[in-house]
Amino acid sequence: MKTFWFRVLFVIFAIVMFDRVILPFYTSSGREISVPDVRNMSFEDAARKLKWSGLEAKKSYNVRYLSDVGPDIVLDQLPAAMSSVKPGRNVYLVLNRQEKPRYSMPELVGRPENEARQALARIGMTVDDVQFQSVSNVEEDGRVLSQTVPANVSVKIGTGVALIVGKLSVEPEGMKRMVVPEVLGMSIEQARSVILQRGLTVGKITYEYSAMLVPNTVISQKPAVNTFLPAGQQVEMTVVTKEH
Repeated sequence: MKTFWFRVLFVIFAIVMFDRVILPFYTSSGREISVPDVRNMSFEDAARKLKWSGLEAKKSYNVRYLSDVGPDIVLDQLPAAMSSVKPGRNVYLVLNRQEKPRYSMPELVGRPENEARQALARIGMTVDDVQFQSVSNVEEDGRVLSQTVPANVSVKIGTGVALIVGKLSVEPEGMKRMVVPEVLGMSIEQARSVILQRGLTVGKITYEYSAMLVPNTVISQKPAVNTFLPAGQQVEMTVVTKEH
């Protein structure tokens, strides 16, 4: 009796296995399906479409972060769309990186504005604002004078930075302003030469007696050093003399 029921159970098990495993395998072993194109779809929609086709979706991630693409959008797929595969095959969907990478802020001061913009674009940063500052030095014209995010600071992709760029100030000839040079300690001849080279003129010269100082040496000047004067303005000096 036990042998009879054992045989019955064995037959039932064999029928179930044939129906659930062997038959599906047999009927699909020679069949292939075409992989649908799921690029630019959300992962959820792409996975659903693949499942309807008898395929399984698996996540993978892009090497580079793309700032203009959402984190759930399918960038690519493997196998490629329209490929012929067996049912149940895994299809790997390439998604954008989820974490924004960090970069070291480059040194921009001294670079031309265009070069600075290119350096920022390479690491996915943006220029929020550019302000111009008047400069008198030709070498600073069009170059970055300062940046709101200091160099070597760790920043995320997409971070904005503002720049201050030099702009050469061209004034009419009569409006040019000159810097008063320091002539203290120079001989009167040297002082005259330096003042004239700076676009200024020599004004009143006052002589002052001193038994301790070198004669014909400038001991005082007016206006003070580094004062801005219109071109051609006078610089007055006090010079040492040994005569009472």
